[in-house]
Amino acid sequence: MCVPFHVPSILHVFIETMKMKLLFMFFLIPHKPIWILASIVDPLVPSPQISPILTSIAVSASSPDIHVGDEHQNMDSHMKKVMAFVAASTGLGAIILCLLSFWIFYIKYSSKSKKKNLQNSDGEKGLRLVPFLSKFSSVRLVGKKGCVPIIDYKQLEKATGNFKESNIIGEGGFGCVYKARLDDNLDVAIKKLNCECQYAEREFENEVDLLSKIQHPNVISLLGCSSNEDSRFIVYELMQNGSLETQLHGPSHGSALTWHMRMKIALDTARGLKYLHEHCYPAVIHRDLKSSNILLDANFNAKLSDFGLAITDGSQNKNNIKLSGTLGYVAPEYLLDGKLTDKSDVYAFGVVLLELLLGRKPVEKLTPSQCQSIVTWAMPQLTDRSKLPNIVDNVIKNTMDPKHLYQV
Repeated sequence: MCVPFHVPSILHVFIETMKMKLLFMFFLIPHKPIWILASIVDPLVPSPQISPILTSIAVSASSPDIHVGDEHQNMDSHMKKVMAFVAASTGLGAIILCLLSFWIFYIKYSSKSKKKNLQNSDGEKGLRLVPFLSKFSSVRLVGKKGCVPIIDYKQLEKATGNFKESNIIGEGGFGCVYKARLDDNLDVAIKKLNCECQYAEREFENEVDLLSKIQHPNVISLLGCSSNEDSRFIVYELMQNGSLETQLHGPSHGSALTWHMRMKIALDTARGLKYLHEHCYPAVIHRDLKSSNILLDANFNAKLSDFGLAITDGSQNKNNIKLSGTLGYVAPEYLLDGKLTDKSDVYAFGVVLLELLLGRKPVEKLTPSQCQSIVTWAMPQLTDRSKLPNIVDNVIKNTMDPKHLYQV
């Protein structure tokens, strides 16, 4: 257990002790022999034995013809030594206390500097938000670290052209995502949630709470939030190249994604997951990792998004929560026993890797009443090295080295 340490009080006690020593010396000198003072100054000096010669000198000193000035001189000399010793002790103690105070100050200052530098370094990796956030009033929401700007609804309404349908860039279970431009010409994405049902409200609060505490280059940046009647709004940085799902399974069918770009997207996604699982305390389980929740910026850097279903590893009744996820990405063990771990995210990440490699959807319809999982289809193919080049997405088949394919 740590005990509070007060340097001024220790210094006060030290000085008072020195004063007591000095007073003790002062009253001792007129009544005690000189050798007592000498032994106090230097404890190693033994007390002298009184010889017959000294005895005779002492007896003769009572004669009126003999002077005792030498004895007074010796007393003055020893008194000076005592005073010098006390002064030196006091000075040395003061120096030690000063050094100790400086050391304590240095330790506290260096620990604060490390925390500040760590926060600054994390901030530099992601979107620079300080110029943007300074324009809004920060309001502390749920959580110990979260601090999120509340943006006026009228600003969002103006930025989206009164939420025009032409500005919709994505759709979700409880609403749409709009492209918008704020007054300072900053392009953002605004998710509008219809919170008439309690599940939507819960997802809104959960996502804002988690993203307010997370800052990583491979996790979407939260810029602010707002509310108006039954609607809730979350403002994110804009990801210019949309979702990985749109790039792979949209009109372009992955033509914009080369082999190296796909491997980089996979690496970015893995880094984001590692941060959530290993560097967040408590660990965060995404619960809904899929290609539509992996967004790509202007340089095709991948970032995880949509944390409405995410939970922390220390959540109460974690294994009793409602089964959720997207068909094709849910781990089999989660479906069987309902036990949720970070391995559920890892399984979903494996499905995303197959999408990047094969260019196929996680679940494909064989007939109107029959579907097939990409995992079920790919497993027999992946175990045979000779079949690998034949199942790779045709878009990247001629732009990759087979050696790299086997390594993956």
